[in-house]
Amino acid sequence: MIKAVIFDMYETLITHFAGPLYFGSQMAEEIGLPEKKFREIWDTTDDERTIGLLTLEEVVGRILRENGRYSAKLFCALVKKRIDTKVECFRHLHEEIIPMLQNLKEKGILIGLISNCYYEEAEVIRESELFPYFDVACLSCELGVMKPNVKIYEKCMEQLGVMAEECLYVGDGGNYELETAESIGMKAVQAVWYLQEGTTQPAKRKKEFQQAKSPLEVLNYLYREEGRMDYGF
Repeated sequence: MIKAVIFDMYETLITHFAGPLYFGSQMAEEIGLPEKKFREIWDTTDDERTIGLLTLEEVVGRILRENGRYSAKLFCALVKKRIDTKVECFRHLHEEIIPMLQNLKEKGILIGLISNCYYEEAEVIRESELFPYFDVACLSCELGVMKPNVKIYEKCMEQLGVMAEECLYVGDGGNYELETAESIGMKAVQAVWYLQEGTTQPAKRKKEFQQAKSPLEVLNYLYREEGRMDYGF
């Protein structure tokens, strides 16, 4: 019996691609650097930012200084725009996200979050309207470990007080998250409601996994696991 649903955050509960993007290419353009030059530092520090060894401010400052572009005004503008863009993601929720989370709560299902994220994202996540729905939130930058490392899944299960076979994992499929969830005994469903085929989104449709085309479809998978009829979504 499923006792907990564990979600990924980006491209599952929220999406970057419904609002303005502010990734490496956009930041490089704002600085006036060739993207390749910007990414020499930005991309090579990605894992360190993801597990909390480096902050956005440290990396942006380094990029600006090493390329002779530093000014307090530009530094502050870059950091602010990056954070503002992360906040913007929560203004473009799929209309069924909140109803899905509310339904899970009403049914007594525990809700976990496992997210590979940077410090600037973790702060935004904790201040968001979604955060109160999570019984447990395992954020990579705070724990020092990221997907697909099994340890972050184990930490989430430990805090929820459940075993792998009692969990349904729902994610867009990036970072081999679904494969890892399945390998340790969880049921895994690919969330495809934000997926836009042919775009720069990193995750693609994975036919080997069951797919939920809308958030409320997640409830159907719970009832199927119990051998009951679909919830009606």
